[in-house]
Amino acid sequence: MRPGRAPGSHQAPSGAAARVLRPLLAPGVTLAVRLYRSGVRPLPSRAVRKIIHIDCDCFFAAIEMRDDPRLAGRPMAVGGAPDRRGVIATCNYEARAFGVHSAMASRQALALCPQLLIVRPRFEAYKAASRQIHAILQDYTELIEPLSLDEAYLDVSDSAHFSGSATRIAQDIRRRVREQLDITVSAGVAPNKFLAKIASDWHKPDGLCVITPPEVDAFVAALPVARLHGVGKVTAERLARLGIQRCSDLREWQRLALVREFGSFGERLWQLARGIDERPVRVERRRQTLSVEHTFDRDLPDLAACVAELPALLEQLEHRLARLDSAYRADKPLVKLKFHDFTQTTLEQAGAGRDGGSYQRLLAAAFARGGRPVRLIGVGVRLVDLREGGEQLALFE
Repeated sequence: MRPGRAPGSHQAPSGAAARVLRPLLAPGVTLAVRLYRSGVRPLPSRAVRKIIHIDCDCFFAAIEMRDDPRLAGRPMAVGGAPDRRGVIATCNYEARAFGVHSAMASRQALALCPQLLIVRPRFEAYKAASRQIHAILQDYTELIEPLSLDEAYLDVSDSAHFSGSATRIAQDIRRRVREQLDITVSAGVAPNKFLAKIASDWHKPDGLCVITPPEVDAFVAALPVARLHGVGKVTAERLARLGIQRCSDLREWQRLALVREFGSFGERLWQLARGIDERPVRVERRRQTLSVEHTFDRDLPDLAACVAELPALLEQLEHRLARLDSAYRADKPLVKLKFHDFTQTTLEQAGAGRDGGSYQRLLAAAFARGGRPVRLIGVGVRLVDLREGGEQLALFE
C-alpha cells in the first residue's frame, strides 16, 4: 500500500468495470430507494461550468510572419540582440524544432539554431492585435479573464450563443481570429480553468481540445503530474522519487499525507489530481454594461424584421437583470447592431426608459446608421456602480 493511502478506500468503478460490477452492486439500489422514501435526499449536483481557454499560437512571431511573409517557413524568433544579453520572447514552430523556446538567452538560441533570425519586438502591433482578439471574445461573454496579451479565460456557462455550446463557441472564436487577424489560436474547453488550460495546449498549434464532464476522471488519472499547474521541475522530481508519475498515483495518497509532504501545496495537489478547480474566471474591470445578443442564421433584411425579434431579446435581458448584483443600478438603454458586412454600431440614450418603445426607437436609429441587412442584434443597459459613487457618469467613457 502506498504511503498515506486510505485503508479500505475504493474508487467508484466506471466504464467496462462498471458494466461488470453493476449486477453485483444491485442490492444497493434497494437501500437507495429505502433512503429516498424515508426522506433522505442526495445533495444537489453542482452546476457544471463551461470554461474556454484561448491561447494564441506563437503570438509575437505570428504577427511578425503575418506582417512580413518572408519570415514564414524559416526559424525565427522575437527577442533581444544576442550581443546584448538579449532573451527570446517567443519563436515560431520551425525554431522550436531546434529546441529554441521563450525565456532562453538569444545567444543560446543561436547556438542551437545558427540560421535563427531574431527580430526586435513591436509591442504596439501586438497590443493592437490583442485588442482585436479581446473584442471578438466580448461578443460571446463578459466573463473574460485576460492572462496576457495572447491568452485569456472565458466563462460561457450562461452564454446563449450556439445554444450554449462551449465547443461551437470556441470553434467560432478560432474561425473569426483566423479570418480577421490572419493568425491562429488554440482553444481548450473544460469544466474548469485548470483543465481548460491543459486542453488548449493538447493539440497545438491551431488546435481544439474538449474535455467533457464525463471524461474528466479518466483524463486526469492518466495525466503526468508534471502537467499540473504549479508543478515545476523540482517538484516533479520530488514526486517521482515518491513513486508519483501520474495523477492516478497521486490519488493513492491521503490529503493529510500530501499536506505533510508538500505543505499547503499538498492540498492543491490533492484537488488537481481529482480534476477539482473552483477558481472563478475573474474579470479585471468593473462591469459597465449588461446585455444579451443574438446572431441570426439568416440576415434580417429590414427594420421590420429586426423589430419582430426585439421582444424575445428584451425578455432575456429582463432575466439577466433579475440576477444583477445589488451593487449595480441599471441606467440608460443601449442597442447594438452588426450588419451583414460585419460593420457594427452601438447606440444608447441617457434619460430614456427601458420599455419596449424606447428600445424600438433606439433600434430604428441604429438601423438608419447602416441601412443594410442585420446579422446580430444586441440589447442592454449601461450600469452604474453604486460602490464607486458612480451616479454621475462621464459623458464620454
